[in-house]
Amino acid sequence: MSVFKFKGVDFIEFDSLLNEDERLVRGTARRFIEENLVPIIEQCNREGRFPRELVKPMADLGFFGANLKGYGCAGMGNVEYGLVMQELERGDSGVRSFVSVQSALVMYPIYAFGSDAQKEKWLPAMARGEKIGCFGLTEPDFGSNPSGMRTRAKKSGNEYILNGEKMWITSGSIADVAVIWAKLEDEDNRIRGFLVETNRPGFKADDVHGKWSLRASVTSGLSLQDVCIPAENILPGSGGLKSPLMCLNQARYGIAWGAIGAAMSCYDTALQYSKLRKQFREQPIASHQLVQEKLVWMVSEITKAQLLVLQVGRLKDAGKVQHQHISLAKRNNVWMALECARKARDILGGNGIADDYPVMRHMMNLESVKTYEGTHDIHALIIGESITGESAF
Repeated sequence: MSVFKFKGVDFIEFDSLLNEDERLVRGTARRFIEENLVPIIEQCNREGRFPRELVKPMADLGFFGANLKGYGCAGMGNVEYGLVMQELERGDSGVRSFVSVQSALVMYPIYAFGSDAQKEKWLPAMARGEKIGCFGLTEPDFGSNPSGMRTRAKKSGNEYILNGEKMWITSGSIADVAVIWAKLEDEDNRIRGFLVETNRPGFKADDVHGKWSLRASVTSGLSLQDVCIPAENILPGSGGLKSPLMCLNQARYGIAWGAIGAAMSCYDTALQYSKLRKQFREQPIASHQLVQEKLVWMVSEITKAQLLVLQVGRLKDAGKVQHQHISLAKRNNVWMALECARKARDILGGNGIADDYPVMRHMMNLESVKTYEGTHDIHALIIGESITGESAF
């Protein structure tokens, strides 16, 4: 547990841009994190353990599928949802990743592409935290190029037979259902989404061990060997690579908010530490010019990141957001958060590597966040194509 209690970060009265409901949602999420996650997260990180005991309490607060309408979901606006992601990642990126996958990568595709029967079966149970899902797109040889996937589905009577492997799958070994993306041989290898219950013969999930990052999150590899599912398990509205990319956009939006939470945690820790730590003539290191420069950089970049995601959230609520807007927010904010973690570690000196403070854990987690859901460089190419009209892929 951190030696400092979080004091918040609002340099330009950002809160005045939020409405009452948005501030209430953030306050609820902040209290939950302070009371339930912060006291246990360092031990979970040491043990490489996902705090599964928090799933039901998070469900009770409406965190799963929070910005979906109906089916027992909270129906939050996108800014409210983003603020929840911010507070979750201020606690830990791995816990935010779990909620992002459950919400944006499993519940959203069922909501957007599923049949009425699929929605009724899965969404209420997932909103209550009774069922857990995972999202199978990335493969051992295909990360940034998902269109190269080798996983195949073949129609056989009233069933589909799936074969393939997926890698770096959050919640893979604890999921009840996997949203698996595969090329359907009967449709000229068009990419389609399938709901695969994880207890089906031929489905196997093995956890990735030895991680230095996202240690409080379950990460798995999936293997599908002649896994048979009923024909009604295909997501009828899915079709082509656009469908999984739509899901990734939902997740990337939450990441852009979440990264600010990690940055806030690092900045606030460094600020409080610098006021207490004394060096040279018994002066607090906060009085040193170089330390102040690092703190100013952090609060400046956090403030700009807040304004960026707020505008993207408002555009999303208005139905005007474009994928390049989300790419800009994800790319900028995760880079910013990782730099904040590095500068905070500098300020804390040797203490920065100890888990009495959250900084090193955030730094390690953010190295993964910078890579997944589109790497820093891939998002640069997405933005570049948007502004030039020329694809560099």
